[in-house]
Amino acid sequence: MKDDQPVVPASVTLPEITLKSVVLSVILAAVLAAANAYLGLFAGMTVSASIPAAVASMAILRLFRRSNILENNIVQTAASSGEALAAGVIFTIPALLLVGYWSVFNYWQTVLIATVGGLLGVIFTIPLRRALIVTARLRFPEGVATAEVLKVADTDRRETGGAESTGDLGTLLSAALLGGAVKFGESGLRLWAESLEGATQVGRTVLYAGINLSPALLAVGFIIGLNTAVVVFLGGVLGWMILMPAYGLLNRLPPNLTGLASAMTIWSEQIRYVGIGAMLTGGLWTLTKLREPVWKSLQTLRASYHAARTTRGGPVTARTEQDASLFWIIIPFALSLIPMAWIYTSVVKSPLIGLLMTVIMTLAAFLFSSVAAYMAGLVGSSSNPVSGVTIATIMMASLLLVLFMGAGHPAGPAAALVIGAVVCCAAAMGGDNLQDLKTGHLVGATPWKQQVMQVVGVLTGAVVLVPVLSLLQAKYGIGTPTVSHPHPLSAPQATLMASLTRSVFGAGLPWHLVGLGAAIGILVILMDRRQEARGSDLRLPVLAVALGIYLPLKLSAAICAGGVISALAERAAVKSDDLSRRGLLFSAGLITGEALMGIMLAIPIALTVLWPGLSADPFSLFDIPPFGGWPGLAIVAMVGLALYRIAKVPALKKR
Repeated sequence: MKDDQPVVPASVTLPEITLKSVVLSVILAAVLAAANAYLGLFAGMTVSASIPAAVASMAILRLFRRSNILENNIVQTAASSGEALAAGVIFTIPALLLVGYWSVFNYWQTVLIATVGGLLGVIFTIPLRRALIVTARLRFPEGVATAEVLKVADTDRRETGGAESTGDLGTLLSAALLGGAVKFGESGLRLWAESLEGATQVGRTVLYAGINLSPALLAVGFIIGLNTAVVVFLGGVLGWMILMPAYGLLNRLPPNLTGLASAMTIWSEQIRYVGIGAMLTGGLWTLTKLREPVWKSLQTLRASYHAARTTRGGPVTARTEQDASLFWIIIPFALSLIPMAWIYTSVVKSPLIGLLMTVIMTLAAFLFSSVAAYMAGLVGSSSNPVSGVTIATIMMASLLLVLFMGAGHPAGPAAALVIGAVVCCAAAMGGDNLQDLKTGHLVGATPWKQQVMQVVGVLTGAVVLVPVLSLLQAKYGIGTPTVSHPHPLSAPQATLMASLTRSVFGAGLPWHLVGLGAAIGILVILMDRRQEARGSDLRLPVLAVALGIYLPLKLSAAICAGGVISALAERAAVKSDDLSRRGLLFSAGLITGEALMGIMLAIPIALTVLWPGLSADPFSLFDIPPFGGWPGLAIVAMVGLALYRIAKVPALKKR
């Protein structure tokens, strides 16, 4: 079907925003936002949930006598908006704890930051829809893939009574139960350790190896594919197996520490700053590459508005081209600036600087939501460099605030982070919004109705995320190891943002290590350019390498294993579309199940506030897992085998 021939023609009007679609949208947006928040804090990565949301929506809505493809599209639009907002929040908001501005998550300030950032992402991308989708006709690969799932399932529903979508839902739910059960055994019952890792001293240095035993990380590797998974792992190898031993040879090992404790100390206090340097280089390089695409985007936007003005008084705009009106862009935009100006002023205790921060935030949010929208059109929203643009925003905001506040101002790091949080939410939403609008364009949706549901997804995610973050902090800890939480959720992006702001405002960084990371980043960029010139399929995105250096090696090793499973399944698959759909659904189920179980296991800790006598870990059978990580290794290997078999075998259609 051609791009200009939607499934539902403009002349046909079907129900889109209905009671059942709104209720289902809110439920799925909340669930997927919570799952993505856990995954981002745990693994430093988030994944697009458009296709799983579409499949779940189709399977549930078919239980009603009347449902249609446009209702399904509305549900996946709102649900994916919720999970996209989660990425913006968890990359930045936990950093406010790490810099000491908050001791616990501030509910209303976090809700306002997330809501304003998400709304700006929606508002700024409304005028870009016509420019990038209709006029420029960018690819938006993930939006096209979601549209194909909706089309195929809609055809199957009409031909088979919905057997195919029911099978897809079964795949999703069975994987979620499996992922949840594994998480319950590891973190709830504590039958085995979360990872299998070790380090040994060899001469003057230390050698480390390890792998995390999480089905969710296998699923992340499967979704992002072999190339990206391998590149992230190579970054980990560089940091943990090359730079760490080299540091031991050139410097003395930490005193009074041996083995694993020595390795973890070197990584946390030295090697991860190399990753920061590489990420800084990657962020600047990303902005440099995006100069021309952003300029073309603005030119296309101007041309489309000029064309719209010259046709006024002509034919009525078709249903499939009706965006939200200018009134619904300007008024929410103006109103959204008021709470942000209030928050900024309360942080820095200066109305003038608060106003300056609002202006910086607005300009950066518009620029980077446009960048994210354009990049989603080229490579998909999952490949958007949100971390890179957020790093650039925080560095720029920090330097400007230093000029006005001084380097020693105690509120400086928090002020820069709050600016970055709004911009990060807007950028995360920008790519996701245009991806969903591309899906709607292909199936014949009404754009303004999708834009309304994107706001619904933002509001749902903003309300849900703070309790989720509070539960995760209470159960696992975030970022910094403590006595009560020796193995916290790593929150790599938030930890990075906190380190950057502290360095600019006087805490300092080991700049020689940051400089080494920057040099490594430049070298990786040159190698990637060479690979591009040779036409090689193996690319070396600098942010992926930098993330690998910054992540614990055990995480990137598990992600790499998932990428290998994806490649093996693709080679053995009977049909590639079955691999992309069934493997993706099973992977999404593993992530969702593990994330939701991780959140549910944190609930007893919250209940101890009401009932102090209640055990914080009522399910735990052992204080220390009796067999270490070996049972978990066997279980995760079986999960990987199941993922491989499900991905490569085509779905059976009932006729």
